[in-house]
Amino acid sequence: MFRTGPRNLVTDVAGLRVGNAADARLKSGVTTVLCDEPAVAGVQVLGGAPGTRETDLLEPHNAIEAIHAVVLSGGSAFGLDAASGVQAALRERGIGVEVGGFRVPIVPAAILFDLRNGGDKDWGRFPPYRDLGYKAAQTAGVDFPLGTVGAGTGALTSGLKGGLGSASTVLDSGVTIGALAAVNPTGSVTIARTRHFWAAPFEIGDEFGGLGYPSPMPDDAREILLKFRDRHVGANTTIAVIATDAILTKAAAKRLAIAAHDGFVRAIWPTHTPADGDLVFALATGKSGIQLAADDAMDLYAAAGATMARAISRGVYAATPADGDLFPVWSSR
Repeated sequence: MFRTGPRNLVTDVAGLRVGNAADARLKSGVTTVLCDEPAVAGVQVLGGAPGTRETDLLEPHNAIEAIHAVVLSGGSAFGLDAASGVQAALRERGIGVEVGGFRVPIVPAAILFDLRNGGDKDWGRFPPYRDLGYKAAQTAGVDFPLGTVGAGTGALTSGLKGGLGSASTVLDSGVTIGALAAVNPTGSVTIARTRHFWAAPFEIGDEFGGLGYPSPMPDDAREILLKFRDRHVGANTTIAVIATDAILTKAAAKRLAIAAHDGFVRAIWPTHTPADGDLVFALATGKSGIQLAADDAMDLYAAAGATMARAISRGVYAATPADGDLFPVWSSR
């Protein structure tokens, strides 16, 4: 039986902290996950319109073995500047890979498209994401809010506001796995136009309402609901982190990122479309000291999908209204 960690957040994975920063006028923001010590990492992109930084180095055949932080940002390609802000904050602390007498923080990043969400994007010559990234790194801790915060500030789904979600699972092996997601898909996280989440079978307690599946299932459950049916290209993307305190290789971390995408499929319909840049970063801190046997590893990869589905649902469930919103929040449905 799966159970949550004490916070039901990705920071239940020992060795991780999360920081958020946002601009309410802009309706956008940044979320960063900082690693107390360099963590083994991987990545898997399954959406057709990704925006990324430093993802090639995460492939198992490339040299860098561990990283110092990851960044999830709004702002489309402009948001890639957020990683520079996080990198600056880490450099000030002397954190980074030693290269020829210099310290270089390794900070992969991914972005979602939230430009067309009702916020004021007239930011002048330079976008604000570098400064937001720096602020997010400075505020990182083990406790953080969900919903309309950080990279989830301006996120939208089909018919509802999106948001930043997180969840954790403690396995019988003693290993903890956690997920963090900025939820901005072209598809829907709820069944048709009901309040019921697609991820209902994986819910623990009432962490996103405890409603289960509707009974009977509505006749229009198969209807494909898209955020902007007539102009959806490039307006989306769910970006996420799956993390564990187990000991993993880079290849195993990539496999964990692949498995976590199952959570997208369980929580969002449709997902992984040409209009989404869906991406999962994987982090393994190794803090548990546990190297999983084959049977326990199967539980880890299964839990990756379930935990991610819960995190996605919790992000939408926790969204709060703000002036100028294009879509309502889940709690008003």
